[in-house]
Amino acid sequence: MTTTIAGIRIPDSALARATTEYIRDIESDLLYHHSRRVFLFGALSGERQQLAYDPELLYVGAMFHDLGLVEGHRSDDERFEVDGANAAAKFLKPYGLSDDDIEQVWLSIALHTTPGVPKHLRPTVALVTAGVEMDVLGMDYAAFTTVQREAVVHAHPRGEGFKECIICAFADGLRHRPQTTFGNVKTDVLKDQVPGFKPMNFVEVIRSSPWTS
Repeated sequence: MTTTIAGIRIPDSALARATTEYIRDIESDLLYHHSRRVFLFGALSGERQQLAYDPELLYVGAMFHDLGLVEGHRSDDERFEVDGANAAAKFLKPYGLSDDDIEQVWLSIALHTTPGVPKHLRPTVALVTAGVEMDVLGMDYAAFTTVQREAVVHAHPRGEGFKECIICAFADGLRHRPQTTFGNVKTDVLKDQVPGFKPMNFVEVIRSSPWTS
């Protein structure tokens, strides 16, 4: 039976069902429910903006976007966004999607913590970020109706401690590879959560480069 939440139909294709099962088995309740909310808020944003988006691609991007934080699916030297993007691309291969579709999903995950860029790209890319920014940062909160917000959170609860718990989840997935946060928003997470963490400084990198001037 097709599930509809806040007027948004959850994709029910073989790919979407496989995605749900795969992520549900791997991720914590925190990340699973967050990822479903990201899809719903992203889709609602797309409806509001009258964007022609592919719900299935948006769903896969949303569901995989934080997989790179999870033990067993995170590397030691790549950004967690890239780990998730690579996992999604590998997962999609057997389903016969075009290279373009796979690239859209890859970019939607890889760029979801790069403010100001995704909104200028294809709807799949833009809307995964829009969903993340709404659920984590509350961006465009007032653009969603109370009925929409309550329906999404009723189906996929945030819980009382979501704000602090998601920060901890970010830190747990990154503390072993702090260098990968250089130049992105997750630097702020490690500064907050890891005592003594000193992030790389772009100006210092320039000044210490091997160039003589």
